[in-house]
Amino acid sequence: MNIQLAVLCDAATDYGGKLNILGTFDTIVTNHLPAFHPQCSVALRIAFSKIEEGQHKVKMNFVDEDGKFVMPSIDMPVDVSMPADANFLVRNFIINIQQLKFDNPGQYAIDLAIDGRQETCIPLFVRHQPKSGSKPGETAAG
Repeated sequence: MNIQLAVLCDAATDYGGKLNILGTFDTIVTNHLPAFHPQCSVALRIAFSKIEEGQHKVKMNFVDEDGKFVMPSIDMPVDVSMPADANFLVRNFIINIQQLKFDNPGQYAIDLAIDGRQETCIPLFVRHQPKSGSKPGETAAG
């Protein structure tokens, strides 16, 4: 299998097998802590080969720099069944996240595993930048 794409973004959709992505980012700047990011998505595109037919499990863990979970793990079962004339199959995964809470600034990561094996990691940096006149919890993706 091949992870063709793994990003954190503002939004994503799947339209007839086409993965549409809006606003990828790797940094969130916040004026106050704890900070709440109102909406974001994790977009994945994974290609499976003919020999990988069968059941698989994609798992996502969102952790801080100490390995503490930011949100519960997400398990996504996938059944790979190839058409007779195909040598590969591509699947899109979109995980929408609401009201993501960050208690501290620092490094965060979205770890992705397939069948129990770590395959990739999406890094995220949360930067605390106090500014006078801002509303509590206000964030901006950059």
